[in-house]
Amino acid sequence: MRKIQFIIAFLLLTITAFGQTIDQIKANRNTYIWGEGKGSTLKKANNGALSMIISQISTEVESNFTMLKTEDSEAAESYSEQVKSVVNTYSNASLRNTEQIVISNEPDAHVFRYIKRSELHKIFEARKQKILGFSYNGNKALEQVQIADAIRYYYWALTLLQSHPYGNSIKMTDAEGNEHLLSTWLPFQIKQVLAGVRMNLMKLEDREAYKLAILDITWNGKPVSNLDYSYFNGRNWSNIIGAKDGLGYIELPPSFDENSSIDIKTEYFFEAEAAIDNELRDVMQEVDPIPFRDAYLKINSEVDQAMLETKQSPNEEIVMNAVLSNPEALVNVMEAVCQAVDQNAYETVKSYFSDEGYEIFTKLLQYGNALVLSNDNMEFMQFGDNVVARSVKMKFAFSNNSRSFVEDVVFTFNAEQKIQDITFGLSQNALGDILGQDTWEESVRLHLIDFMEHYKTAFALKRLDYIESVFSDDALIITGWMTKPKKNPEHNYYENPIVHYNRYDKNEYLKHLSYSFKSKEYINIKFNDNEIRKSGKGGEVYGIQIQQDYFSSNYGDSGYLFLLIDMNDTTEPVIHVRTWQPEKNPDGSIYGIGDF
Repeated sequence: MRKIQFIIAFLLLTITAFGQTIDQIKANRNTYIWGEGKGSTLKKANNGALSMIISQISTEVESNFTMLKTEDSEAAESYSEQVKSVVNTYSNASLRNTEQIVISNEPDAHVFRYIKRSELHKIFEARKQKILGFSYNGNKALEQVQIADAIRYYYWALTLLQSHPYGNSIKMTDAEGNEHLLSTWLPFQIKQVLAGVRMNLMKLEDREAYKLAILDITWNGKPVSNLDYSYFNGRNWSNIIGAKDGLGYIELPPSFDENSSIDIKTEYFFEAEAAIDNELRDVMQEVDPIPFRDAYLKINSEVDQAMLETKQSPNEEIVMNAVLSNPEALVNVMEAVCQAVDQNAYETVKSYFSDEGYEIFTKLLQYGNALVLSNDNMEFMQFGDNVVARSVKMKFAFSNNSRSFVEDVVFTFNAEQKIQDITFGLSQNALGDILGQDTWEESVRLHLIDFMEHYKTAFALKRLDYIESVFSDDALIITGWMTKPKKNPEHNYYENPIVHYNRYDKNEYLKHLSYSFKSKEYINIKFNDNEIRKSGKGGEVYGIQIQQDYFSSNYGDSGYLFLLIDMNDTTEPVIHVRTWQPEKNPDGSIYGIGDF
């Protein structure tokens, strides 16, 4: 009986304490912002409490959202509502960190939430850091002439800047130590980047139902690593096209007047890609798009013959010592294969492939209606007993999606001069990053390139068998991070703080990938910003840190990939560790060899 009386007394005391706390918070409006909500579920009650807090915060900071203000009187009337909608975009992240008291549970849920006014700046600080992060990413991409990425990050930073109550005062310090006020610097930077884009017509070919125009695309005289654009076909704007390494294309109707110009629009909004970030997606739905006239340009439909001759000369940017001097027979094979692709006459070249090679070839053709854009700069190199043919440029378009891509396609001949493998090539930047490690043996560098190209292609062609073969049976596979690890001595790396969040074993990871592959029409991966280090132990063990953009028909993300690869047997590379994280660590680093 005494025990029951003690429990009842404790519960009454607790309820009273909570009641006093809530009453005190409500009475002290100078110190707290609070809200409460009721509903049949805790979620509904919680959302009601958050909505009440959002309304108060909106009123509190409304006058500071100067970047949202407009001289349009009609728009000005809805300014308060827009501010509230913009503040509401914080609810999915920062606002959920407000303190919570459950007054009563379901089915008569009652929730009370509150935050100190002095803590308001923390709500907006996370978004400020994201704005700065996007701005720095834009600078980094611009250094690599990744123009699509530079524009995307700058525009996203500018969009988020409008959603920050102190957006007009946020500054960034660049790598040279120069300080920039982002509200003026970002629009200027976007205009400067857009103004540097140039497109010239390299070829205009008559195809069966259209004219195919091959474009040379540069930024300030350098071939773009990537650029997204669309063109006006006389009736409407095309789907988005992703150029690569200075090459793009457009498809024109047969009746196109070759004496006329072509209207091009450089993509800067990147609405589909913004879906990878819920916070960014919500903001883009609430703030008005910012137009940039510099995104529009016209190109002359006359072929620049002098430029075409230059583009057909050997590529001197990437030098590989193993280039073959007399690949005439293989050139003829590749010419026939390219012609077969363009004419949909695949069976006519089946004899040039091994059985496995032809299976991969047909998968490649099924991947986005392949079409050869150029094979002018093909390069053949000895790779062990095999010969690799590089730089066949193809475009891939998808019937149920609004994007198309340009890819380098790499063909590998076996000792019998049969095509036994096909991969999507790395970008010129990525190749340069690996080949630039001139203290390593060239064979090691070539095997690393071969591995990364196979890894990228395995996802594009959904080759679960290949992915299974390269992961060790006890591989450590992580799809995120964790800040509060739970130690378990039975796990390898148990003291490592990053291994306990979304940690998969090999079978779980493959099962997850299998479900993912079945749900997607296509997958396209872009690798940028590589950094490769050799481990100090284990022989030929390498750590690859790489920025990865992942696009698919129903999902996309951007993040940082780390692979720990055992290359002691170059014929059978093995991945021991694979981590992925959506953002860099607070100190600007990403996980690497030193973490394992």
